[in-house]
Amino acid sequence: MNGPAAELTIVVPTYNEGDRIVELVTALFKAAEAGGLSLALVIVDDNSPDGTGQLAERLAGQHRLTVVHRPGKLGLGSAVIDGISAASTAIVGVMDADFSHPPALVPRLYQAFVRTGADMLVASRYVPGGSTPNWPWRRRLLSRLACLMARPLTPIRDATSGFFLLRRSVADGVAIKASGFKICLELLVRAAPARLVEMPFQFEDRRAGESKMALREATGYLVQLRDLYRVRRSTPPPAARMYRRLAPGELD
Repeated sequence: MNGPAAELTIVVPTYNEGDRIVELVTALFKAAEAGGLSLALVIVDDNSPDGTGQLAERLAGQHRLTVVHRPGKLGLGSAVIDGISAASTAIVGVMDADFSHPPALVPRLYQAFVRTGADMLVASRYVPGGSTPNWPWRRRLLSRLACLMARPLTPIRDATSGFFLLRRSVADGVAIKASGFKICLELLVRAAPARLVEMPFQFEDRRAGESKMALREATGYLVQLRDLYRVRRSTPPPAARMYRRLAPGELD
């Protein structure tokens, strides 16, 4: 597409998101234009039977958008890594396709990333200003417990967030083992970015369809934690680590 070179690439893994992919792509590029951000998008589709990948290909003719087609459901972790590999910008972001992560926030995340000099910036539900409105108490409890179990591994309070930005070089050569939903935690430990920033946001529950969370994901998370604790014992994080927690509106 014509225009200035992209400053940020957003990676969106998809599986059966055909009923919202057009709306999401439109919202992302509209938000980027309003925020003065030159955006590129990579959609990584796991052979969705509802035709999400084909819809995304049509959108690629209208936007700076690349579609990565995979042969089946290979897991979110590898989808994110494939998307990062397909990105052309030095800074890459990851978000869900279901509008639980607000597209309008993307330009602000990018601005905060640049101004703080972060290696990885996590949009957080669990720092002051972050929230999960309308979640049932059981879901909130399980999510908080998952983050608490990861606390010795990273200062990030919402290590299970799926909404984050990082320097593409941070992920270069990192062998991702987890195929489930906790790719943020995987990168925090295996890539060990030295400069971490956490920024609050309000998580909006899925607007349509069913949650992808299941008991097998919880079991997989426990296995992932076991492996990551082994990694941390064998390879401690960099000594000169920076952690900064942004207050609501701090960089507005």
